[in-house]
Amino acid sequence: QVQLVESGGGLVQAGDSLRLSCVASGYIHSYVMAWFRQSPGKEREFVASVSRTGGETSYPDAVKGRFTISRDNGKNTVSLQMNSLKPEDTAIYYCASYRTRAYGAIRSDEYDYWGQGTQVTVSS
Repeated sequence: QVQLVESGGGLVQAGDSLRLSCVASGYIHSYVMAWFRQSPGKEREFVASVSRTGGETSYPDAVKGRFTISRDNGKNTVSLQMNSLKPEDTAIYYCASYRTRAYGAIRSDEYDYWGQGTQVTVSS
């Protein structure tokens, strides 16, 4: 079991950049890692995922080209670089992971471990 702790959220203006980090309590080399987000009144939404080796990444159209997920297995960290932020990116961002399934999950119920979340607010 791995515990995840996010950091890096904050208040920024539209067009700005922000980098989120997720630190795991143990080795993450066998875990698929991802970021989700949730805003008030909405379901938790898939933002990005990265395969165990970092060789594959996946993004929904809403963030593709603006967000980049990366991982450092040696430091047990996952990052989300967010550029050209928009007000609609405002949400709590969660780090998530799973170990036993093949890479490719995009539903929140497919992920086993979650962080506590970090708030990102983008003003217009």
